[in-house]
Amino acid sequence: MRAKLSASGLQKLVLLGILVGISLVFSFTTRGFLSIPNWSNILRLSSFVVVTGAGVTLLMIARNIDLSVGSTLALTHVLFAIFCRAGVPVAPAILMTLAAGALIGFLNGVLVVRLRITPFIATLGTLYMLRGFTLIITGAKSVRENLPKAFSLLGRGSLGPLPVPMLVILVVLVLFILLERKSLLGKYAIAIGGNPLAAELSGINVKRIVWGLFIIVGILAGLSGVLIASWMGVAEPNIGSGFEFDVIIAVVLGGTSLAGGEGSVLGMLIGALIVEVIGNGLNQMNVLSFYQSVLKGVILVLAVLLDQNLKVRLRRAAAGEAVSRERA
Repeated sequence: MRAKLSASGLQKLVLLGILVGISLVFSFTTRGFLSIPNWSNILRLSSFVVVTGAGVTLLMIARNIDLSVGSTLALTHVLFAIFCRAGVPVAPAILMTLAAGALIGFLNGVLVVRLRITPFIATLGTLYMLRGFTLIITGAKSVRENLPKAFSLLGRGSLGPLPVPMLVILVVLVLFILLERKSLLGKYAIAIGGNPLAAELSGINVKRIVWGLFIIVGILAGLSGVLIASWMGVAEPNIGSGFEFDVIIAVVLGGTSLAGGEGSVLGMLIGALIVEVIGNGLNQMNVLSFYQSVLKGVILVLAVLLDQNLKVRLRRAAAGEAVSRERA
């Protein structure tokens, strides 16, 4: 247990060092990188990844994955605008949008839990279906006319000195850190990811937990869609392309194992900040987007290699300590 905690703590320290190092590099190579407005923008943009990533972290701990979060974000993004344009007050429109996200998560649960389709294939299928449906209902056009003024309050409003999106991200982070560390849901997710059969034999309703996690991810992707639409003041049907990639990088970079059984919401936060800092710095350096995609792919591969290397070393160290104690 001690080795496991050491691995988690060491990985977070390494990630923090990477984040600080990258920030220092960009502070010397670009103008205004360390300015308050720029960091406010970094935090605001990373909040969308963090909100969705909190749910994806628990899902991946339970040895599952959702590739449809970008398309879920896009569909809920435009649905929120359509509801508001139709005259639905903003608060009910938000609830209706979150319900749509929950329904998408429920559908993914049906495919994975009931029909027993591999999560990768099932959610890849919903990725394409949802993206196509988004383009159909909008005619591939932006939703911008006749939107109420209150439409932009959630994304651009503030409570005192704090922007509303920052408050949302704080609430989500605190809630999911508690769920991960203190709740039965977090413990069950770890047990399922470690050994699904053993978890089921111990009395855990594996199907219900996994299904519930897919619904949670759908709700959080819907919340991100609402936040982005409100921040932009317009709904774009092509939004969220590659969003699932950013989320998965943040989750894996934050220490969540692709094999399941372990992970960290707090680590995912650091991973999301690293992704957004790199994107922000490269944009300021006028690096083209396809070069940024190459770099993100490299980061993902390095994150997996770092994770594997740390775990192997710490397991060897733990094994060495155990042998030393037996000899003593």
